[in-house]
Amino acid sequence: MKGFLKSFLTISALSSLVVAPLFLNAGQASAQTQKGTDASYIGAGVASGVTDGGQLGQDSQFGGNISGRLKLGPTPFSARTQILFGTGDNQTTAIIPQISVDAPIAKGTNVFLGAGYSLVEAEGKQSPLGDRDGVALTAGVESEVAKNFLVYSNATVGMKTYQNSPASAVSIQGGLGYRFK
Repeated sequence: MKGFLKSFLTISALSSLVVAPLFLNAGQASAQTQKGTDASYIGAGVASGVTDGGQLGQDSQFGGNISGRLKLGPTPFSARTQILFGTGDNQTTAIIPQISVDAPIAKGTNVFLGAGYSLVEAEGKQSPLGDRDGVALTAGVESEVAKNFLVYSNATVGMKTYQNSPASAVSIQGGLGYRFK
């Protein structure tokens, strides 16, 4: 379990470090208050499974994602949903509703931690987050880059989401979101 937690934290940190500097100017970040973003948005992008279940047919998967965030009033909480889908013949979709806690780190930029449940549409078929239902934990970053547009990136861990395997699945997502609120 220690190795799993260490891997999750490492992937989350790397994901955040890769995306955040692309959209932050160090001078602006230090001169302005850290407001974050209150945007509710829907977005689309890529999803890549980075683990396998250790069984035949449980390879890591590449596909896409549709993600959404609904800011829950003035609280630091948001309702989120990720839909992760593969691109091959023997693949399916994982739908992941979550609640997250969001923390501002710069103007227009948040980091977030979420927890929810991954629901695989066809158990036994691969998604970027494994081939069975399970608890899902997410860490990520989102940043406004233009009027009504955001970029997001996150790492999601599906706890024991491979059939006949104690392995947990890890998937990294990223994309472009459109603010609707």
